[in-house]
Amino acid sequence: MVRRTKEEAQETRNQILEAAERAFHERGVARTTLADIAAMAGVTRGAIYWHFNNKAELLHEMLETLGEPLEELARVSDNEDEIDPLGCMRRLLVKVFQEIASNPRTRRLNEIVFHKCEFTNDIADFRMQREAANSDCNVRLAKALTNAVKKGQLPEDLDAPRAAIAHHAYVEGIIRQWLLAPESFDIYQDAERLTEASLDMLRLSPALRK
Repeated sequence: MVRRTKEEAQETRNQILEAAERAFHERGVARTTLADIAAMAGVTRGAIYWHFNNKAELLHEMLETLGEPLEELARVSDNEDEIDPLGCMRRLLVKVFQEIASNPRTRRLNEIVFHKCEFTNDIADFRMQREAANSDCNVRLAKALTNAVKKGQLPEDLDAPRAAIAHHAYVEGIIRQWLLAPESFDIYQDAERLTEASLDMLRLSPALRK
C-alpha cells in the first residue's frame, strides 16, 4: 500500500510537470498561473502545493532535465586528465545544436527559457538559480579551455575566463536565433560549421588574448 501511494504521488508529480511544460510553452511563464497548471493536469491547486512550494520551484524542476543528456560529455571536457578537451567540446556543441533540432521536448524547454520566461517577482528565486547556473557554466567552460591550452590545442596566452564568456554567449545566441526563426538556417545540418566558427574565434581572436 505504501509503495502504491508513493507511485501515485510520483505519477501526480509527473502530471503536474508535464502540464506546466505545456502551459508555459503555450502561454508563457508570466501569464500562467498555478490554477492553469492544475486544471491542465487534472489536479487541485493543493496537489501542486504538496509537491512544489511555488511556480519558481516548479519551473526549476521542469528544466532540471534539460542538460542531462549532455552531462557526461561536459564532465569529460573539463577533466584535467582528458587528452582531447577541445575535441570533447566540439562533439558536445554539435550534439547540443542537433539535439535542439531533433528532440521536440528539448526544443520546447529551450523556447520556454529563451523566449517565454520573464523574470517577474513571483519567480525571483528561479532567476537566482539561472544566474548561478550561468556562472557555473562559465567556470566549467574556462576550465575546459584551460585544459585545451595545456594540451597545446589553443593559444597559450588565451584569456580563458573571457573566452568562456564569449563562447557561452555565441552558443546561446545561435540557439536563441534559431528558435525565433527556424527557417532562417538549418541548425542540424550546420551544426559542425557553427561549432567550428566558435572554435576559430577561440583560436584566432586577438581580443581573447591576455
